[in-house]
Amino acid sequence: MLRKFKDYDFTLIITPLLLTGFGIVMIYSASMVLAVVEGFESNYYLIKQIQWFIIGLAGFVFCTFFPYRNYQKLIKLIVLGILFLLVAVKLFGEVRGNAKSWFDIGPISLQPAEFAKLGIIMYLASVYSKKQAYIDNFNRGVLPPLILTVIMLGLIVSQPDIGTASIIFLIACSVIFSSGIRFKHLFSLIAIGLLVVAIAIPNMITDTRIGRFTGAYAPFEAPDSTGYHLIQSYLAIGVGGLTGEGLGQSIQKLGYLFGPHTDFIMAVIAEELGFIGVFIVIGALATIVLRGIFIARKCEDSFGSLMAIGISSMIGIQAFINLGSASGILPITGVTLPFVSYGGSSLLVLLVSMGILNNIAMSVKKKEQEPTSQDRQELPETRKQFQFKGGTKWSS
Repeated sequence: MLRKFKDYDFTLIITPLLLTGFGIVMIYSASMVLAVVEGFESNYYLIKQIQWFIIGLAGFVFCTFFPYRNYQKLIKLIVLGILFLLVAVKLFGEVRGNAKSWFDIGPISLQPAEFAKLGIIMYLASVYSKKQAYIDNFNRGVLPPLILTVIMLGLIVSQPDIGTASIIFLIACSVIFSSGIRFKHLFSLIAIGLLVVAIAIPNMITDTRIGRFTGAYAPFEAPDSTGYHLIQSYLAIGVGGLTGEGLGQSIQKLGYLFGPHTDFIMAVIAEELGFIGVFIVIGALATIVLRGIFIARKCEDSFGSLMAIGISSMIGIQAFINLGSASGILPITGVTLPFVSYGGSSLLVLLVSMGILNNIAMSVKKKEQEPTSQDRQELPETRKQFQFKGGTKWSS
């Protein structure tokens, strides 16, 4: 029993669960007034997030004990399922925030693009782990998997959901880079990507997207329009100081701050809990990301290593984009803060991902505890000496 406990990576179990619990508390604090204004009970968003947490916790436990190598056997079904959902949401989905990205199934809302994040990690990790013998060959080893990646990105961009598409693109880059691709091939991919973006930009430019850039980098030039949301975030962060105004005492969440329980939940944390609260959240996220990278480096199986890199990158990239939006480093993109912001699909995918990462970590620890070939050679000799000293007449 004690040996089984030694196989668990408690950092990757305790940290995300505590962060999720903290997020549930902050979601209630940030959303109770908003929920009443929208005609719901004050605990509306709290109850929904708890429900998703229970579902996500079940997925977390299952994936912790489900051998990660089995995902390679299921990869075709996973990819086909995600493609089906992305096409279906384009045809039959619900529009929210000017994007047709959601399925409403009774009281449940699903965002297929969130599942595409984990799906693309599994797909690229599976394909590139099988192509290690000829990863130096661009046409044979690098290019084929990118076709499906581009199709997925195209479907998500067409919703349009530029924020999620950007995250998936950066995740794909991190997995491809970690697969052992040559630098000259990487530069070729970057050049192709920039060319595609240059071609697509004229069709993607709208007043709303231009407003996001001007709102991020010149908010005080339009304080009543494009810069309004960021200025409110600045006010929340500035008021909080070192220790904050106290849990539940935020003023900006009372109709001033956009998405106080989603996009700008960190601004509410800063206002209520101050720099100390912000530091703890960022520290917890950094711990998860760095631990995931450590596991990836220790894992001798290329599929597990690339999956660990992809999951760590997903959390790190998403956190950076969310924090960058709330602080004016990046344009506002509608990306949630991992484990903390309100969002059922996002929380489910994150907890499932952490379960997979835990299973990889357990596999690494078991591998490290196995006796080496040198240990096996020395074992009989040790036994022989022990038996001789003990007076026995037989030897192994």
